[in-house]
Amino acid sequence: MGQAQAIFKPIPETAPATAGVPTSPAMSALGKALYFDPRLSESHNISCNTCHQIGLGGVDMLPTSIGHNWQKGGRNAPTVLNAVFNTAQFWDGRAADLSEQAVGPIQNPIEMAISPEHAVAQLAAIPGYQPLFQAAFPDQPQPVTLANIGAAIAAFETTLLTPNAPFDRYLRGDDSALDETQKAGLKLFMDKGCAACHNGINIGGGMYAPFGVIEKPGADFLPPADKGRFQVTSTTSDEYVFKVPTLRNIELTPPYFHSGKSWDLKQAIAVMATSQLGQELAGEEVASIEAFLLTLTGQQPQVTYPILPPSSVNTPRPQF
Repeated sequence: MGQAQAIFKPIPETAPATAGVPTSPAMSALGKALYFDPRLSESHNISCNTCHQIGLGGVDMLPTSIGHNWQKGGRNAPTVLNAVFNTAQFWDGRAADLSEQAVGPIQNPIEMAISPEHAVAQLAAIPGYQPLFQAAFPDQPQPVTLANIGAAIAAFETTLLTPNAPFDRYLRGDDSALDETQKAGLKLFMDKGCAACHNGINIGGGMYAPFGVIEKPGADFLPPADKGRFQVTSTTSDEYVFKVPTLRNIELTPPYFHSGKSWDLKQAIAVMATSQLGQELAGEEVASIEAFLLTLTGQQPQVTYPILPPSSVNTPRPQF
């Protein structure tokens, strides 16, 4: 237990102030409405929750998401649950925090496909949003801005935590929270080297790593055209480097990898062992590690679907 407590940390009941996301109850309430509002998309048909469904572990369970005009995204949608604990957002880390991440898909022509100007005009023309923005940003005379949209959504997302997984209880000293198979899987996870990248509070999300440290996986798992963080930094050493994903709630978030090509957690474990560690795990070792990973499923956030402010005759119409 002591070794695990030195490497991992339990998910708290609420995000600490040190997570760096400004928040208040009013900001969270506004962000919740915006998170579920499809009118933040050009078609009025796609919301944040479309690709990051809170009832599905914070993902959409698709290899890559379906966006504006049925376009397919290039990467698997990461979970929004516990995302506040990641070092950066998106697979390539191009957003420094949740606020920056939140406004990315809104403007992306493949995703929600609405311009910043249109998004602001859209919300400004929905009368019920005015008091929500004023309560969330009381010191600003014109609070309906793209930056405030991102900040409010981020404030709501800080509430999407999954505490009290069996592994969290174990880390807090409850030795009975894991059975012997799960403890053996935890030991393998640490001894084989998985914890070198998947560590900390989110069991991942805290660093970048090449996919294929020892041996590059097949093109299905690692599409050659997607060079990962290289597309952000233009640094050769960042080719095929991606943010290490969180393993929290991993049983709820298939398919796996940035390509979304593995639907089998055992297969994903085996691929990671060969590509990242250069090891061929025996079947019983894979099963044991899987048993440990299933202890990372925490209490899911209970979110009541909001009643959104109605549009008016002056609210911009959807565009297809």
